Amino acid sequence: MDTMELLLKTDIPNMPEKEYKLKRLSSVCGGPVIFKLRGLPYSRATELTKSQKDDLNVHILLAGTIEPNLKDPELLAKFNAVTPAELVKKLLLPGEIEDLSRCVEKLSGYRDVTIEEIKKK
Repeated sequence: MDTMELLLKTDIPNMPEKEYKLKRLSSVCGGPVIFKLRGLPYSRATELTKSQKDDLNVHILLAGTIEPNLKDPELLAKFNAVTPAELVKKLLLPGEIEDLSRCVEKLSGYRDVTIEEIKKK
């Protein structure tokens, strides 16, 4: 079967999702603090790259986070944050923000080898 036939008979799945436990916050909170992340479609990744020159990692993380709901008014109030971006900066260390942002990027197909060369026989 050739590539065209394979593509025509396939439904593209939803963006990949994974869960990541934050070690420091889990220790501080006394239970597992888990972020459920999802990859971003091309249009959203491009939009963020063009529009968010400052705090790009924070906005990639916000766009890719399914859980916890970082826009929840109760959570924002608890940490005295006006915006979800401000909450992320208060809740997480810079390295944690970068690590989680990179996880979203990997789920989106970046920072990973996604192709392989076909060698002629």
